[in-house]
Amino acid sequence: MGGVFVYSLPMTTRFRGIAVREGVLLEGPAGWGDFCPFPEYDDAESRPWHDAAVEAAHVGWPPPVRSSVPVNAIVPAVSPSAAHALVVASGCGTAKVKVADAPGSLPEDIARVEAVRDALGPGGHVRVDANAQWSVDEAVAAIRLLDRAAGGLQYVEQPCVTLDELAAVRRRVDVRIAADESIRRAEDPLRVAVAGAADVAVLKCSPLGGVRRALAIAEACGLPCVVSSALESGVGLAAEIALAGALPELEFACGLGTGALLAADVADSPVPRDGLLPVPRTAPAPFLREDLAADPGRTRWCRERLGRVSGA
Repeated sequence: MGGVFVYSLPMTTRFRGIAVREGVLLEGPAGWGDFCPFPEYDDAESRPWHDAAVEAAHVGWPPPVRSSVPVNAIVPAVSPSAAHALVVASGCGTAKVKVADAPGSLPEDIARVEAVRDALGPGGHVRVDANAQWSVDEAVAAIRLLDRAAGGLQYVEQPCVTLDELAAVRRRVDVRIAADESIRRAEDPLRVAVAGAADVAVLKCSPLGGVRRALAIAEACGLPCVVSSALESGVGLAAEIALAGALPELEFACGLGTGALLAADVADSPVPRDGLLPVPRTAPAPFLREDLAADPGRTRWCRERLGRVSGA
């Protein structure tokens, strides 16, 4: 094994319930990989993240079929005015809006979506992500209201937990349903399509075990795919962009602008220009800065998990 660096990156705003992003950079003959499963993930769920980091560091990625990929703006659970400003500053024609961040948040979600539509104008695309926080009935009611607020939603990402629930929602609404967690946690990704549970598959190569495994899952599920970040560092984000660059078809903008959520990073994350990100061929060399290193306690914890997951 080459170099190992445990990082701790401050975020510009809380996202997915965290304010600091931690992970381990691994160096190999092909470059660097990012092992960054979230702290609550157990060793079994963390194993594919290790596989993805090893692929980047020791094997590299398949060649791309495009030189750039379209991306969406990312709108956390912020005020309508902040949401509007984020979308305008992004320069993107598509925005993904976080909803269902807290119980009873629907009125705030509606206001946020309305602000995003105003910022995008009538030609932009609005999508929302509920991170599986709704029941079927809650999802149906919320989607109808949010669809109206958006003047038409492009899709709703993971409104409920299970495939059966996604399928039930999909039968009752006229908005596309996208599966995220259901893809990577399904024993058979093809079942997502067979169950009639989704119209779109959201792929994240880190939790799926790497770019090549994610490409195989895309082929197996037979759905239009969107590549999204798992909130990795700039090193890990490069792998997600490489996946988007290697997909045979890419109908929708991808959720790969998460570099803007980090107040500091271990690598330069590319900045979208006119809603596009360039596709890398190798992972960027990281900045192994002392001020971005995790404290001794967290370094020990991350290294111990890495050792367990890797079998070292």
